[in-house]
Amino acid sequence: MTQPKHNVVIFLGPPGAGKGTQAERLAQDKDLVKISTGDILRDHVARGTELGQQVKPILDAGQLVPDDILIALIRDKLASMDAVRVIFDGFPRTSAQAKELDVLLEELGAPVSAVPLLEVPDQVLIDRIVDRGRQAAARGEAVRSDDTEEVARRRQDIYREQTQPLIDYYSARGQLTRIDGVGSMDEVYGRILNSMQ
Repeated sequence: MTQPKHNVVIFLGPPGAGKGTQAERLAQDKDLVKISTGDILRDHVARGTELGQQVKPILDAGQLVPDDILIALIRDKLASMDAVRVIFDGFPRTSAQAKELDVLLEELGAPVSAVPLLEVPDQVLIDRIVDRGRQAAARGEAVRSDDTEEVARRRQDIYREQTQPLIDYYSARGQLTRIDGVGSMDEVYGRILNSMQ
């Protein structure tokens, strides 16, 4: 069976839900390019680019980067592709971003194919994030500045305030699929694959 030319998957879920890991796996299995605005932004911060210096204090405070910066990054990334076969991890975060992305995808003739939403209870998420920081410290690695309980709680609050309208947006369009994000990596991945049949 041949793959469709364009395939745009938007992965939703709160910070710590395991989106990054699952998106990576899905990207390999479905021949998609994983686009994580967080990864792109952290790369700019690490390299000390002008954009990196601009967004570092925003990321460190657990705030969200302005839409115009994110859309410009994504436009640049997608414009270089022959076929738009991507999975978005952590973008869009708001219905305003979703509308901007829809306009961009329409220009490229690559509509959204699927919107899986990983659902995990708050306390489980916070425990996962803090544990990720502890494990990094135990290995002698740098701990991400957002891997603290205080910042994790703030990010959950921001996620809820700003992302609920986005969930409603894709739900109203019939594109959203809710997936139980609690369980082993393989169990959750199986649910994601089933939702995309």
